[in-house]
Amino acid sequence: MTSPAQPVVPQQPHGRYLLTLALAALGVVYGDIGTSPLYAIRESFYGPHGIALTPGNVLGVLSLVFWALVIVVTIKYHIVIIRADNKGEGGVLALMALVNGSRLARGLSPRRVMIILGIFGSALLYADGGLTPAISVLSAVEGLEIATPALASWVIPVTLVILIGLFLVQSRGTARIGAVFGPVMLVWFSTIGVLGLGEIMQQPGVLAAVSPYHAVRFFAADVHRGFVVLGAVFLAVTGGEALYADLGHFGHRAIQIAWFGAALPCLLLNYFGQGALLLREPGAAVNPFYHLAPGWALYPLIALATAATIIASQAVISGAFSLTRQAVQLGYSPRLRIEHTSSREIGQIYVPTVNWALMVLTCALVLGFRTSSNIAGAYGVALSTLMLITTLMFYVMSREVWRWSFARAATVAGLFLCVDLPFFAANMLKIRYGGWVPLVIAAAIFLLMTTWKRGREILAKRMLEKTVPLKMLLADLAAEPPIRVPGTAVFMYGTADHTPPALVHNLAHNKVLHEKVVFLTVVTEDVPHVQPRERVTVRHIGKGFHTVVARYGFMDDPDIEDVLGSCRAQSLDIRMEGATFFLGRETLVASERPGMAQWREQLFAFMSRNALRATAFFKIPANQVFEVGAQVEL
Repeated sequence: MTSPAQPVVPQQPHGRYLLTLALAALGVVYGDIGTSPLYAIRESFYGPHGIALTPGNVLGVLSLVFWALVIVVTIKYHIVIIRADNKGEGGVLALMALVNGSRLARGLSPRRVMIILGIFGSALLYADGGLTPAISVLSAVEGLEIATPALASWVIPVTLVILIGLFLVQSRGTARIGAVFGPVMLVWFSTIGVLGLGEIMQQPGVLAAVSPYHAVRFFAADVHRGFVVLGAVFLAVTGGEALYADLGHFGHRAIQIAWFGAALPCLLLNYFGQGALLLREPGAAVNPFYHLAPGWALYPLIALATAATIIASQAVISGAFSLTRQAVQLGYSPRLRIEHTSSREIGQIYVPTVNWALMVLTCALVLGFRTSSNIAGAYGVALSTLMLITTLMFYVMSREVWRWSFARAATVAGLFLCVDLPFFAANMLKIRYGGWVPLVIAAAIFLLMTTWKRGREILAKRMLEKTVPLKMLLADLAAEPPIRVPGTAVFMYGTADHTPPALVHNLAHNKVLHEKVVFLTVVTEDVPHVQPRERVTVRHIGKGFHTVVARYGFMDDPDIEDVLGSCRAQSLDIRMEGATFFLGRETLVASERPGMAQWREQLFAFMSRNALRATAFFKIPANQVFEVGAQVEL
């Protein structure tokens, strides 16, 4: 998951700075996949779908885990997908924007498919944002049952207290606690590696699972059983998508150093150690991770595991904030209040609406599923779907942006699909056991995002029907000049070629025009960041009229003061304190006109009424805003 814990980094960090970034990446990027040993092996051998604890089954499951980590996380993401960056940024929305900015034509083309996949992929990330904190923290706290069975009734209350506390501190920012993420996770990975190594030394034969023969033999012996277990094995790679999504914060070199230097070897040691333990002591299947530890270390391990799962949850929550900002900028979400919690790190943001929604969702999942094993029945459905979507989008990107040949793109994407499709199919078996929950959540968010996007398109079309080209208006004003009054009027509108309705209403009712009139259009480009020198374009029309186009990337935050400063550098002197901003405020009414179903139009109108007002989003002083209302039939 993405996290705002670090600034955008130089393209080629090196030396001590590179190691510092790698340590930070260990804490932010690998929190989710790093806490998977808490439940991944257990779900294969324990519970209603657990398989028999025979040496062949243990070696088969370990072999599947080993090759899943190698093929999915190491080869797919670390070697191939990580290079598909959008000017340094990664993630499903960045990949979608990269494809949209290519030579793909509009209309019935792969572009439309990519947009749908990108939006649904981001919706799946929100669903994962509720599941990951729930299963991670709950699985850590369940160690209390192993230490003292009498504390079993305290597991859910303690989990809820930790989760609620985690969401309550989000508004304070994570700059201070983020500095300890890396060191804590380094201790975590070192600990789980040592615990696993101790068991491997007692049962070195477990290392035979490195051979793919055991995975093939296990799967071939009973295909149905193999698919059921594959759904549990997939839990070992959940979080793999995070290293791609966090690309812009750390760079691929730091992420790779953290993986190959600490995360991968320690994960493998722990998984093989759990397998060795099960070979020696089958009764440990109830919770093989905690049974790795000697009795005296159990409580410290529970505390460390809880800290690690909190860090993993923090990364997911921060990623949801970052994803929301991208969605708002790309036009897939209403404007929301986005607070910066750090004066130094631009990525440190807090989105209250998303925070409270995730808190309610996460707590509801804990109360509804009650155990991490039950949540594991739903976990993985969203991420396996997302990984499949990423592969499909990568294929189109490699063809359209990198210009790979069909044979090359199909070969690489085909190899990934050979792994993604079985994992996807295996996780689909979980739908009846709770896997439908993340799909329903994702479908609801997908509906909201597409309704907002389509609604804005329809609204823009309806507004365009009522406006005249700017050139025509200027010609009319030149023929019959209105009275000009001192001051600057800034009219904000979505297109620079047509007349803002607020200007027409102002002329019709007030019969006057300011001596300096600026038409301001804010555009979001399909790139993460726009360089400051390229951000603002000023065109002087004459007779006191000017057009200003401000371009931002989907990871940038629009700021009117910043735009005005750029205007002054281009010989257009606009002072915030001397300007009046004219904005339209539409009252939306559902109609039977072609566009969307009426219920979706009503949903869009509701979302529009509750969106953050433009004055707050663009940081415009409220006492300098003149809003002009209009009723629009959708």
